[in-house]
Amino acid sequence: MNQKNIAIAAIGAIVIGAAGYLIGVEVAGRGPSAAVTETAVKDYLAANPDILAPAGASETTVVAGLNDTQRTEVASMVRSHLIENPEIIRDAMEALQVKEDQQAAQAQVSAITSNKDLLFSSERQVVIGNPEGKTTLVEFFDYNCGYCRRAQEDMHRLIEQDPDLRVVLKEFPVLGEGSVDAARVSIAVKLVAPDKSEEFHNALLDQAGQVNGDVALAVAEEMGLDRDALKAEMDSDEVMATITEVYALASELALTGTPSYVTNSEVVIGAVGFDALKTKVATARANCTDEAVC
Repeated sequence: MNQKNIAIAAIGAIVIGAAGYLIGVEVAGRGPSAAVTETAVKDYLAANPDILAPAGASETTVVAGLNDTQRTEVASMVRSHLIENPEIIRDAMEALQVKEDQQAAQAQVSAITSNKDLLFSSERQVVIGNPEGKTTLVEFFDYNCGYCRRAQEDMHRLIEQDPDLRVVLKEFPVLGEGSVDAARVSIAVKLVAPDKSEEFHNALLDQAGQVNGDVALAVAEEMGLDRDALKAEMDSDEVMATITEVYALASELALTGTPSYVTNSEVVIGAVGFDALKTKVATARANCTDEAVC
């Protein structure tokens, strides 16, 4: 094999490797710049010297059997080609990202299946909408999440328009100590006065500004709930077990923020809007194979 053909073979291996170095780098225009590409190629070659291995290297390397002069020539050809055609790296980056996204989605579907009882039927959860509805949408939320507050109207519309929709609420306080304390109050409300859980949930999401334990207790008091009874429950093992359960589920599902939604077949990240959520619910209903978690 001559140096040109060897360089072509090497480019294929190096493009994929260099693309991995560039994932997450913000690139303007059609592809990474020559300087960025050159750095990525250089770094990848340095970390993977066997790709341009010297004579006597394993036959599994791309260019085994080259002498030092030939190695230098091939490296120069590879570098020049990639620098002159940086879109090759861009295309590899895009393909790699698509592949990683698909793998992540598949892992989430597997996590939904293996955790379906806790996701859809935990005794610790609050259910709104139709408790007997055959289609379930799970929402992970934080009371200090601005997107969750804005998305609340989408949830109200979904429930109003879909009498068969069952919505499961999961306390997922990720925005600081205030969020954790607000979640503790919310869970305490469920324990002390479960019939008030939905009203409390809506009232707390309607609050402007930062929400914490004191704000949450004040909202509960305005609803006629006993502050002292709620404070007593806030420190209970059941409250902490509820939060821990949700954190564990979020970890299994690779959730990193709120709001996040889960149906029987997919995870939806972010405040995607009413139309998108309605479509996700319809898809879950159409693909249902297990009535217990549709």
